[in-house]
Amino acid sequence: MPKHPDHRGKATLGERIVPLEEFERAAARHGRSLDPAGRRGARAELLRVPDDGVAVEGPFARIAVFGGVYSNHRALVALLDDATRRGAEAIYCLGDLGGFGPAPEKVWPLLEQGGVLCIQGNYEESLAGDAEDCNCGYTDPRDNRFAELSYRYTAENSSSAYRHWMGRLPLRRRVRVGARELLLVHGSPRRINEFVFRSTSPVAYLETIARAERCDGFLCTHTGLYWHRALPSGRDAINVGVIGRPANDGRPCVWYAMLEDGPTLKVEHVALSYDHVGLAHEMRNESLPGEFVETILSGWWTTCLEILPARERAASRF
Repeated sequence: MPKHPDHRGKATLGERIVPLEEFERAAARHGRSLDPAGRRGARAELLRVPDDGVAVEGPFARIAVFGGVYSNHRALVALLDDATRRGAEAIYCLGDLGGFGPAPEKVWPLLEQGGVLCIQGNYEESLAGDAEDCNCGYTDPRDNRFAELSYRYTAENSSSAYRHWMGRLPLRRRVRVGARELLLVHGSPRRINEFVFRSTSPVAYLETIARAERCDGFLCTHTGLYWHRALPSGRDAINVGVIGRPANDGRPCVWYAMLEDGPTLKVEHVALSYDHVGLAHEMRNESLPGEFVETILSGWWTTCLEILPARERAASRF
């Protein structure tokens, strides 16, 4: 095999750096040679994701899916009414029930009374496990400071019974919409706190995930920004957005997704109006950060901006 012109002629053999020729001789003695079909099979086996054993729910013709409640009980009430009016046969929540908003335990009876089918987000995983932080995935000190304030408030106002209920929620679900099997996760199929943004998620990456998970599409949240990409294979990658705070677009409404069966999967991102002024008043009464209140009223993020990739940050006010 000809060497790449920039190759330095060295390779790692065990714990030693050796000349490339020595490595090739050792590989010839101890390795195995595969024909092209064998190499393809070996590669497929290496990348194969084991069956997750998650039962498929449905089938449904029309479902509503949302994420990131962030203790916004007022938006949750509005969503349950709106999704029912739009004919949703099932309603799914992709986690992060607490954080940001006031009185976190108010959302629990609403979810149960509304028959919402939930999974764990990083908030539920952390609260149920008595973790010290929300495992939100931030790296910026300012983001982490606000995350700490939000998580501490949620933890102090969540009962042990509520935490126990959170811990019993599954980490993922599968649902059939028509003939399509969709995987529901919080951050990504790979990691509960992975940020899957539209601008930094190339088609090849999304196709690889969906193919490895043996699904016709996957739905996630966590970033706070909704989007949908129909992939060349016919699969779909969907971020359903959040109902806990606006989508950083200067409007106080929040967003969720309606999915409907058809020749192709119909995905509608729904703008949801609710009593955001009343929520802001509650947040002030609970002495939550003024930055959080400003976001609820203005529709612009004032925190968690450092996580945004360049394109999403360029669309921001701040």
